[in-house]
Amino acid sequence: MITVIVAGGSGTRLWPLSTPDFPKQLLKLTNEKSLVQNTYERAKRISGEVYIVPDISHAHHVKEQLPDLDDNHFVVEPGRRGTANCIIAALAHVSKRHGSSEPVAFISADHHIRDTDGFAHSFGIAAEVSASQGQIALVGIEPTYPATGFGYIERDGGVSGFTNVYQVQSFKEKPDFNTARKYMASGRYLWNCGYFVGSVDTFLSAMAEYAPELKERYDKLVAIKDVESDEYKDTYLSFESNTIDYALIEKAKGLAVVPAGFDWMDLGSFSDLHQANASDESGNYLKGEKIYTANLENAYVHNDEDKPVAVIGLDNVVVVNTKEGVLVARKDLSQKVGDIAKLIHADGDKK
Repeated sequence: MITVIVAGGSGTRLWPLSTPDFPKQLLKLTNEKSLVQNTYERAKRISGEVYIVPDISHAHHVKEQLPDLDDNHFVVEPGRRGTANCIIAALAHVSKRHGSSEPVAFISADHHIRDTDGFAHSFGIAAEVSASQGQIALVGIEPTYPATGFGYIERDGGVSGFTNVYQVQSFKEKPDFNTARKYMASGRYLWNCGYFVGSVDTFLSAMAEYAPELKERYDKLVAIKDVESDEYKDTYLSFESNTIDYALIEKAKGLAVVPAGFDWMDLGSFSDLHQANASDESGNYLKGEKIYTANLENAYVHNDEDKPVAVIGLDNVVVVNTKEGVLVARKDLSQKVGDIAKLIHADGDKK
């Protein structure tokens, strides 16, 4: 199996830690390695060949963090055009080097997973299912709470010859809380975390039937020999931005899904980041020097600067101080950080 790590996100919801030039997948947020370095270590457990798809704005940083990989293992996006085009570019790159029949696993660079053995086992099953059935196989996450921030996969009957592998019945958009509770109570739904496995041939067959515009884009990219050329750049940038879920996966029929046998967290907010790190007896996680607190509970405080940060008498807060800016927020509203970050970046672009 070949693995492709999609690493082009901007990570705006973790501003001011995450910036457009140095987004969250490059940060050391849960241990002494960055998220993309941890993802690469997991990917090596399931593949002899690992490819990375970063955006051109931070590709040099990714290459610095993954010195084991040569330039041929990087598929650099000339500009952000969504996961659909990332995957098309990666498939074109892989097909030129490995042919079109070997399973390819697509994973994200910014997820937090501790159980590497379970990760490898689940993707091994997904590769077997995809190869034997000629289907795109998804890996879905068993819900641990009624999340409203994720899409859901409704599973149907089992796939013949496999235990605990199911056909996909439908996809559901991010639900409201009551609907999410019903999904969880039914036991029929998995979180859709964007994990897919399929050969180049399998993806192209699905594209030809359900998303012919993606197949046309693939044909254009695979025909261009020099990926450093202006022709490749201009062609890629001409593509409409879209996610692979909307463009293909949610339209396709005959998909399989493997319930994940590992822990999983999408570090999409400071609330998630707080959960991913060990807290003290007051529920606080403090990172950095010169942090002073009193009567503080259930807080995430991060100081990257030399000046002191004092937080007194607060509960359920995020306080982050970096050279990029200062964030103070209620932790349960930390998903809104992305909206503020976009305003800040827009103001910066005007200057």
